[in-house]
Amino acid sequence: MMASTKDISGKKILVVGELLVDIISDENIESLAIPSRFSTLQGGSSANLCANLKWLGVDTDLVATVGQDNLGSFLINELKTIGLSATHIHRAANRQTSIVLVAKNEHRPDFIPYRSADFVIKRVEDEAINSSEIVHTTGFALSKEPARGNILYALRKAHQMGKSISIDWNFAPSIWQDDDGQDVFKKMLKLNPLLKISLDDLERFVGEPLTVEESLDWLGQLDAAVICLTCGKDGVWYKAKNHPWKYKQAIPIETVHGVTGAGDAFWAGFLSAFILERQMDECIDKALEVARMKIEKPYPLYQK
Repeated sequence: MMASTKDISGKKILVVGELLVDIISDENIESLAIPSRFSTLQGGSSANLCANLKWLGVDTDLVATVGQDNLGSFLINELKTIGLSATHIHRAANRQTSIVLVAKNEHRPDFIPYRSADFVIKRVEDEAINSSEIVHTTGFALSKEPARGNILYALRKAHQMGKSISIDWNFAPSIWQDDDGQDVFKKMLKLNPLLKISLDDLERFVGEPLTVEESLDWLGQLDAAVICLTCGKDGVWYKAKNHPWKYKQAIPIETVHGVTGAGDAFWAGFLSAFILERQMDECIDKALEVARMKIEKPYPLYQK
């Protein structure tokens, strides 16, 4: 599965977003209302994507902020263990490292975020942007200031430099609170992004249940270089700009250990092929295969 080092030499993906601690239930449970034992893992959609890209052989850097505490030290040590640099990880004084409590299950994980350091991401250095082919972020990372302003600055700068912009719009009202995210979403679309969104995320964003057909109609009106609508076990719909929608089924899963992080694995697979200028169908095939591996494996892909 790993890409050839020769193929990807000189190509880098810069990931700007959340690095936090996931405290995940050891067993599948329906909700956090159910007693369970939990394990502590490096988490955050942005950091997970970055780690999976590294495992796939893609050169990548993470820009994020953690607290000046032992959980922050834990996260930095985890990054170094898997071969990621901590050069762009800021340690914020008087901020606690953010954590997310997660009830793992086979359908829609229940979670509660406790946020502090993750949304004080600093201004991204121009050199880091210039050295990358793709700059990626998430809806989670864009949900609060000052991270939002600094990330949008980096994305605009990257767009001006001719880089590809990638966004996982993992929208959750509990993260955005009183902000509905509409203004930020419109700003993102002006950058001709590679857009990944799940059916669940889209329903939360528009505020009502949607059929797949209604979702495709809604997304089809957007101006984006690529749109991927992931539907879990029901596969993925995808399109390139000015092209019709296409569909691929999910790869059958032998044993489901949990779906937490499957979306990050999917997008890592997609980007690892996209950066090599593969055809869209090949990018989706790679994405589905990496997602399958994540769902069948009880630990992060990058752990041996």
